[in-house]
Amino acid sequence: MTVKLYLKDNRSRELYSGGTLAMNIDIALLKQIEAAGQTEVLRFWNELDESGQRKLAGQLAEIDWTQLPGLIRDYVLRKPQTAIPDDLAPAPFFPLIPKDDATRELYRRAVAAGKEALRNGRVCCLTVAGGQGTRLGFDGPKGTYPIGPVSGSSLFSFFAGAILRAGIKYGRPLTWYIMTSVLNREATVDFFRRNEYFGLKPEQVFFFTQGTMPAIGYDGKLLLSAKDSLALSPDGHGGTLLALRKSGALERMEREKNDIISYFQVDNPLVKMCDPLFIGLHDLEGSDMSAIMLAKTGPYEKLGNFCTSDGKLHIIEYSDLPAELAEKRNPDGSLAFVAGSPAIHMISRRFVAELTAEGSLKLPWHRADKKIPTVDASGNPVKPESPNGVKLESFIFDALPLAKRTMILEGDRKEVFAPTKNATGVDSAESCRLMMIDRDARRLEAAGVSIPRKQDGSADAKIEISPAAVLDEEDAKAYVAAHRIARIEPGSEVLLK
Repeated sequence: MTVKLYLKDNRSRELYSGGTLAMNIDIALLKQIEAAGQTEVLRFWNELDESGQRKLAGQLAEIDWTQLPGLIRDYVLRKPQTAIPDDLAPAPFFPLIPKDDATRELYRRAVAAGKEALRNGRVCCLTVAGGQGTRLGFDGPKGTYPIGPVSGSSLFSFFAGAILRAGIKYGRPLTWYIMTSVLNREATVDFFRRNEYFGLKPEQVFFFTQGTMPAIGYDGKLLLSAKDSLALSPDGHGGTLLALRKSGALERMEREKNDIISYFQVDNPLVKMCDPLFIGLHDLEGSDMSAIMLAKTGPYEKLGNFCTSDGKLHIIEYSDLPAELAEKRNPDGSLAFVAGSPAIHMISRRFVAELTAEGSLKLPWHRADKKIPTVDASGNPVKPESPNGVKLESFIFDALPLAKRTMILEGDRKEVFAPTKNATGVDSAESCRLMMIDRDARRLEAAGVSIPRKQDGSADAKIEISPAAVLDEEDAKAYVAAHRIARIEPGSEVLLK
């Protein structure tokens, strides 16, 4: 049979002739494409073999065609401006160290509530792991990067060890949800198989794939990366929430009675994903979405800023906060907007279900102007030298102002945040390993072990403690006592597991 799609200039284009059209693209999808004014994506259709047609049709079928025209109008054909509310104020937070008896009592109750939630199986872990190790000079998924200061163990292995130990400590195995990208899913799953899931049971680990969004040219037309493929890019970490629903992860959480999701990113091996205080405060406060904050090192540190406006919690990106607010000081000289976000959250499963009801994500989009490889009118590859289009992504922190209740807890930077973004320098694998050594040295020292120190106060030894053996300070004391560790020798390499 022959299908013709009529374009605006009344020309018709034969899209397919002979065979069974339903194998490759259905009529309803063609009508959606036409209604959205995007028939140019099919301009090479007749040149494609069956496999190419199936590939392109599958990508087109994933697009929300009812949403697309509005996105193009609001985010591509005009450039949205970030509006800073007049009533923007620093967000309140629970301090790292309680300042009065009432707060101390609340923290005591929160720790007890957090431990109870872990014992009752209410907590699961969620890692955003769609990135590659390109900036680290590493060819592979970022989670497979060898970060251990002594062992060379991967980022994934550190998270797996902590999840394994938490399950043992609290008597209830935790399910670990890992969001990969289309590009790194196969390599990630294979890595876990080859490493026998790092001691976890395979059924404890649930892999799901991040969604994508089509790149859009400045003329409002979808871009092709090849004759048989749209130019696609990840839909942002906000897309994690919709991917949870589409993958069946939310249903599994409900079956397993997990109602608190511990969310963290794959590049931070110091994260405390099973911290009873954080879990308990989230629960006692009835929070839909909670966050760890870090006291910023300066006005322009590259962390999002926790702020309030109209009674709602927001994160204003460091690049968007006006200088007069970024530099604003309290009477004691401290930064007014001091609360920075390291992207560590507790999220209610019910809240995720509300945000993704009816299969769509109720978050705003963000525009990024990019140089997007595409094809010309003849199908030849084009690598632009300047931005030629827009990629759209959603950010998970945009869920905060949609929540009925939120909570922020101050974290200790040296204990919970060591991002691994670059090979050397700031926020690097190099700095991360030093922070891991220092954290483990402090734990041993607090447990009574003599630690050699350099003149600058850093540990004069390479020390690594497996999180599968030691989850927290309490575990460290028990480990030291059981193994009768008294001192660490200067210049030594120590791996405790």
